[in-house]
Amino acid sequence: MSNYDVIRERLEAGELIILDGGIGTEILRRNLSWADHQVTGSPDAIRGLHEDYIRAGADVITTNSFQLARRSFLSHFRDEAHMRQVGAAELGARAAEMLAASVELAKEARANVAAGRSVAIAGAVTTLEWCFRPDLAPPAHEMRSEYREIMDVMAEAGVDLILLETVNSVTEATVGLEAARQAGLRCWVGFVCDERGALFTGETMADAEKALAPLEPDAVLVNCVPPDDATTGLRELLAVRSGPCGVYPHIGRFDPPEWFFTDEYPPPRLLEEARRWREMGARVIGGCCGTTPDHIRALATGLNS
Repeated sequence: MSNYDVIRERLEAGELIILDGGIGTEILRRNLSWADHQVTGSPDAIRGLHEDYIRAGADVITTNSFQLARRSFLSHFRDEAHMRQVGAAELGARAAEMLAASVELAKEARANVAAGRSVAIAGAVTTLEWCFRPDLAPPAHEMRSEYREIMDVMAEAGVDLILLETVNSVTEATVGLEAARQAGLRCWVGFVCDERGALFTGETMADAEKALAPLEPDAVLVNCVPPDDATTGLRELLAVRSGPCGVYPHIGRFDPPEWFFTDEYPPPRLLEEARRWREMGARVIGGCCGTTPDHIRALATGLNS
């Protein structure tokens, strides 16, 4: 039985699954730039971060691959021909190489410290353009090609599942989930929502559930929103979905291009919120931007006691 088979059985049995916390923001907190994901520049730091989340009690850790796609490099140039003319020679293959490296670091961390405990590795994938701007999304036919490229690399690298996160529209969620399933991967989908619990397109959680249900995501979550908005989004989601649901909020404030850390939600306060989400019916709980291994330790200890 694989690591994810164990997690999936627990999830379907109604047990609580602890997801890890912030990756990019934790890299910043450790005085490294997230600009190049550090998967090749500082691999020891990234491996160590994953190890810290496993030690804290995370059942699922996510790869350091948020917004890591060929489009992320291509968007700096006029077009692909221009990138080949003036860009670094290896740019066309860099995203795939970094995706594979992000998976390998997570696997090494698990081998180092999981000590026989079943810990699954989720390949972190998000929208192809900025996750808070659905108006920037490419046409569906471009999405299909690009998501399949990402999912195939993730599958080849050996992830246990895909975490398609911070998705802002039903279309992108559906296309990304289809690509994951075509690559033979199970998938969780995380939506970013507004203070009313609706997607940024104005679509509802009911719209999302109707579109995703035939593709059988293993879990649907709300993520990268403040805890109060997470509560609202989770309530809307639970009202329309019978399968596993979850939540992993951000804390602090976005201060482009990085993150502003605040003390509004120390670990004990986030645990209080998480207890409410568990009572509401959440089966997956973790943290997004701004959360740390200390937050995840508080959730793992406090929610499982």
